[in-house]
Amino acid sequence: MRQRTDDRPPRVQATRAGAGRPRTPSLLRAAARGLRSHRLRFALPGLAVLLGVAFVTGALLYGDSVRTALARAQADSQPDVSVTVRAEAPGRAPRLDDALLRKLRALPGAAGARGTAEGRSFLVGPHNTLVGDLYRAAGVNYAPDASGKDPRYPLTAGRGPRTASEIAVDRRAAERAGQRVGDTVRVVVGGAARSVRLVGVFTAKDSRTAAGATLTAFDTATAQRQFTAPGTYSAITLTAAHGTGDARLAEAAQAQLPPGLRAVAAADLNADTANADNDKLTTLLLGFAGIALFVSTFLVANTFTMLSAARAREHALLRAVGATRAYVTRLVLTEAALVGTAASVLGYALGIGVAELLGALFGVADGPAAPLRPLAPAPLLAAFAVGICVTTLAAYLPARRAAAVPPVAALRTGEPPTPAALRRRDLAGWAVTALGTLLTWAAVGDENLLFVAVPVLLVGLIILAPRLALAATALLRSPMTRYAGVRGKLAVENARRNPRRTAATATTLMVGLAMVTAVTVAVSSVARADEQEADRAMTSDLRITAVDFAEIGPRVADRVAGLPDAAAVTPVIRTEIALPGGGDHGDHNSLSATAVNPAAVARLAPISVREGSLKSLGHGIAVTGQTADAHGWHVGSRVPATIAGATERTTLPVVAIYDAPDDFTPALISAAALPPATGAERRPHIESVLVDAAPGRTAALRDTIRRTLDNPALLIQDRADARRAAADRMGPILNIMYGMLSVTVLIGALGVVNTMGMAVSERVREIGLLRALGLDRRGLASVLRLESVAIALLGAVLGLLAGIVFGAAAVLSQEGVPLALPWDRIALCFVATAAIGVLAALWPGRRAARVPLLEAIASDTE
Repeated sequence: MRQRTDDRPPRVQATRAGAGRPRTPSLLRAAARGLRSHRLRFALPGLAVLLGVAFVTGALLYGDSVRTALARAQADSQPDVSVTVRAEAPGRAPRLDDALLRKLRALPGAAGARGTAEGRSFLVGPHNTLVGDLYRAAGVNYAPDASGKDPRYPLTAGRGPRTASEIAVDRRAAERAGQRVGDTVRVVVGGAARSVRLVGVFTAKDSRTAAGATLTAFDTATAQRQFTAPGTYSAITLTAAHGTGDARLAEAAQAQLPPGLRAVAAADLNADTANADNDKLTTLLLGFAGIALFVSTFLVANTFTMLSAARAREHALLRAVGATRAYVTRLVLTEAALVGTAASVLGYALGIGVAELLGALFGVADGPAAPLRPLAPAPLLAAFAVGICVTTLAAYLPARRAAAVPPVAALRTGEPPTPAALRRRDLAGWAVTALGTLLTWAAVGDENLLFVAVPVLLVGLIILAPRLALAATALLRSPMTRYAGVRGKLAVENARRNPRRTAATATTLMVGLAMVTAVTVAVSSVARADEQEADRAMTSDLRITAVDFAEIGPRVADRVAGLPDAAAVTPVIRTEIALPGGGDHGDHNSLSATAVNPAAVARLAPISVREGSLKSLGHGIAVTGQTADAHGWHVGSRVPATIAGATERTTLPVVAIYDAPDDFTPALISAAALPPATGAERRPHIESVLVDAAPGRTAALRDTIRRTLDNPALLIQDRADARRAAADRMGPILNIMYGMLSVTVLIGALGVVNTMGMAVSERVREIGLLRALGLDRRGLASVLRLESVAIALLGAVLGLLAGIVFGAAAVLSQEGVPLALPWDRIALCFVATAAIGVLAALWPGRRAARVPLLEAIASDTE
């Protein structure tokens, strides 16, 4: 008889009674039975997928909630607005004045027209702090109708403002500030703080209040003086008459407008002002969720690989009774799909809580935010698709390997990886790693390449990880042996026993640590750049700046200059000078300039004068050497120029040629040469006010300035304050990043726990033999602990090195950002990883120590 040469299971001979081939168990029933039998082994990979699904679900549900809230607020905002007339380019269009308002009010189809004068306004609350979201905080004009009330801002208490010393605020702002009608409150407008009387509280259907901002209402004349100019508006809104569509009214209004103005229908305006910050945040959250799921695939794949080896006899028996390779493959994949389904269900439930947490941490909507929609189709489908697909795809290769083992061989033992296969993997790993390294090097010149370089280099390290695991454990053998004797040697040899498994476990930690380290390096470098910039900008004893989205008032410098201890004061004002076009220098038709106090700037700024003198800056212009060379100017040249905001051209003589830091280039003019402001649009932007104190009076002057200005929107800093503020600016960002990436590191820790726990199940007889040879329970736990630490440290070294490379490439691709390696944080990550290794071995160590000695020796599990 010819001997069988393939690995197909022998067929059971049919009887004459008609018995056929033995039937394999139902696929779903067999998979469910396998999950029940090995539920503890499937628990940790299921938990990893659960965390990833929860992150995805939370991000999508939170994004959907915020999007719904903002869309609803935008749609409900200012219900009387059908069409908005506004400038296409602020500062370059005809003004919206009362004449145009009357013209648009007379349009057929317009039931009403309203002029709005709006701008930045901040409400000061308890403890002299600003209330609400500063980005959207606004001041508006209260425009009463014939009844004396403004229908856009219906009052809930008090009355509308009538004079410059009265205001009304929205109800939520009043509640947060603890203010009531009749109170004296403070507002910051145009960079100046002043006290006013709160005469009214109103409600408003406005997207800004829904986003957490405050609305402060002034009478129309006061609002115009503060935000536009007397008799002008920042926008004109129209209300469509019954039967007239918004689009039709917008077309009719556009026909009446001069060039530079645009009429926008309400629907189009809502689309134009859709909030994009929420989409960015959701994308960022989904990116972190993707990293977590990416790491989960290694944990799932490692688990199914180890289970396939442990269940080789079970699969062999199935093959022996007639199961095909395809059946075994489908069986393992069905088990993975069931794990993924269970993880998706639980992860989705946890994701609802994650969405609530994200709303508390990053809440965009204030007040009546849109409730979460747990059964929204997109998050629901995404959660189950991600959870099931990730688990099934991760289990595919282990399933193929489980099905490929011949029945007879599987009944004896599992097949270790062949050296040839490992050599092929090494070659592929070196090739991909080299490609990733080259791409990372190229990314220094083009930051966009980082999005390709990072995954390529990570994949290369993942492929190469088994070889690196062998090399690293070989290096650890000697110090481990010296440190722990035979226990250390056993731990290292156990880690070397299956380099693929060791590498897969270390990889789960490597990816998370690489991202943590890269973020740490990048954020630390940016913080260092901010500190250096703060040092460069602090050319004086004190510097006055505004908080984000606020401004410095035009009289601040004069008020500070009048204080007794102020030795020198200058504002730093950014402006533009229009030059005649054409000629040899037609491309230089505009010149940036800094307006300063000529009498103080030489003392307060590190300016080196080449020619001329800054003393004559009061009636001329000083330019840098590079600017003078570009235009062919010299001291005495006369420059025809129009200063921004001015209506007439003037001639400025060049009084000095100098060199200075970027803050004072490419030209200097006197602040007195700036045209007077006639409204918010023409108010110059004061970047800062520099102050030098009398000798030994810096601290006293700082306190005096704070009391004198009494403005919470202004920061008065000395050099130490500026450095501290610059260093602290990136702290919250770094903490948020750590919070997001901690899920990935947690999954990596679960991978170590999972590997060590399954290793205990595989080594029952080995554990018994070690116990029989005299190794006590504490020593046995020590072996597992050292093995766990060795695996964790391998992941730490690979992750930290990869993260440093990624972070350095990201930093070096940015001009002007110095590379700063935070060795203290990197060392902390290394120590924390070692601690993860120790903690990960606690449960497996206790489990191994509880195995009865005789039962372990009698076990056939190797």
